[in-house]
Amino acid sequence: MAHLIGTLHGLLHWVVYAGPIYVIALSILVFVHEFGHFWVARRCGVKIEAFSIGFGGELFGWTDRLGTRWRVGWLPIGGFVKMFGDADASSRPDLQAAALMDMAAKRVSFTHKELWQKSLIVAAGPAANFLFAIVVMAALFSTIGQPFTPPIIGSVVAGSAAEKAGLRTGDVVESVDGVTVRRFEELRQIVVLDSGDPLTMAINRGGQSLTLVATPQIVDEQDLLGNKTKVGRLGMLPSSEFVMRHEDPATALWQATRETWSITTSSLATIGQMIIGRRSADDLSGPIGIGQMIGEVSHEGFIPLVHLIALLSISLGLINLFPIPVLDGGHLLFYAIEAVSRRPVSERALAFGFRVGFALIVSFFVFVMWHDLSRLFHITSGT
Repeated sequence: MAHLIGTLHGLLHWVVYAGPIYVIALSILVFVHEFGHFWVARRCGVKIEAFSIGFGGELFGWTDRLGTRWRVGWLPIGGFVKMFGDADASSRPDLQAAALMDMAAKRVSFTHKELWQKSLIVAAGPAANFLFAIVVMAALFSTIGQPFTPPIIGSVVAGSAAEKAGLRTGDVVESVDGVTVRRFEELRQIVVLDSGDPLTMAINRGGQSLTLVATPQIVDEQDLLGNKTKVGRLGMLPSSEFVMRHEDPATALWQATRETWSITTSSLATIGQMIIGRRSADDLSGPIGIGQMIGEVSHEGFIPLVHLIALLSISLGLINLFPIPVLDGGHLLFYAIEAVSRRPVSERALAFGFRVGFALIVSFFVFVMWHDLSRLFHITSGT
């Protein structure tokens, strides 16, 4: 009972304090994503009927001079851009209405645009999220600075995986599995995400190049919310504490692009490990988990919160590229099929695909929500 009361008290605190921050952060990410669709669609001559932040009934809104209804819905969990020719907010084409359009309507209809134009419009949403993350991180790296620790081993824990592999104090790690390492932070990220596979490490030891193979030990570690997750550990420490290294704008932009690419590939690797069963799906977080994380990070200050928003923007862009109907990646999949077959996907196939996609999204949403609630209330399925 005491635990339940404590949990409910923490939940109430989150609603009052972190809830507004969560809504603002999510709204920023949704706006960036939908504005990517909107901006490219407008330049392709598509009429935009509605631009919505949130779903459900309209809280407030206005109509611009081109007839677009800008609105805010009462349910702040997403958003949409409804283009002329779409059947609904999921951008499912209204093929029956499209067949009855006159030439003037066809010129501003999304359905009647060239395949390459439709592909650009759809891809612009995720692209905007990646670009936003790059710009935000570049701004942080050039003003606040980027965490930087040379990839030099300062000490090796006795009996650790690093010692067994032959790693020594003073070794400079140049690459891991062919991936160049410039910072100890990059090395740590690679090792943490490892699921127990051997890592081939290129080492510089006193001017001599060596190749060593180290297999990380899998250990339990607590995240910001106190949840246990399995991570890889080699058992070595850097030679010095990290510093915040300020970069010139061009270097900061390049480093932010590298960081975005690294996070994207690491996320894909983690998802792949989950699919094949090598990593637990407990690492996934839904709206509640993300909200808790935003609340915790917001206590650390504005800069960590901004950095977290950039990371979430990468996740949003990546998720939307999954080839699932309803998501942007599903639309791109249909366009790829059309490009190969030289004919549009049939209305029946589209309808079936959107039903399957919607069912998958709802199932995934329920799954991650259950995980969030299980962690929050410590629900177990044991006997």
